[in-house]
Amino acid sequence: MIFKVGIGYDVHRLKEGPDFYLGGIKINHTKGAVGHSDADTLIHAICDALLGAANLGDIGKHFPDTSKEFLGIDSKILLKKVVGIISEKGYSIGNIDSTIVLQNPKISEYIPRMKKVLAATMKINIDDISVKATTTENLGYIGREEGVAAQAVVLLFNSNDQMPK
Repeated sequence: MIFKVGIGYDVHRLKEGPDFYLGGIKINHTKGAVGHSDADTLIHAICDALLGAANLGDIGKHFPDTSKEFLGIDSKILLKKVVGIISEKGYSIGNIDSTIVLQNPKISEYIPRMKKVLAATMKINIDDISVKATTTENLGYIGREEGVAAQAVVLLFNSNDQMPK
């Protein structure tokens, strides 16, 4: 069995007005993340971790922010595409551990729903997804509520007796 580990990290600016999507769900807040897609920071970090583990580049390589095709796109669609890409290479997801870094709003109540949506999107067991949240204790751009960050670590495996494609 072949195992691969990947790390993903993403940051988006927050501003008043846009809807705030995180972990595939809409978060009730006065600010939203700004980006070319729906700016779902957690999903973008997971996509980068998956692609990195499979040595397939990053989310920008596959879904450039210069493409009108991806303007305003639901990041769950991107995540489904990434899972398809790594599956074509012969990999399956072992588990995902992620952390959201956000001063406000507090999101612990949203985490069970995020995990459910992410598991359904990737077609994996909900017990194979960890989503945690922390603040920066009011320090830096996150502490000033100017941005949101997320990081993810994934384990991929290939149960075939041959090397991945």
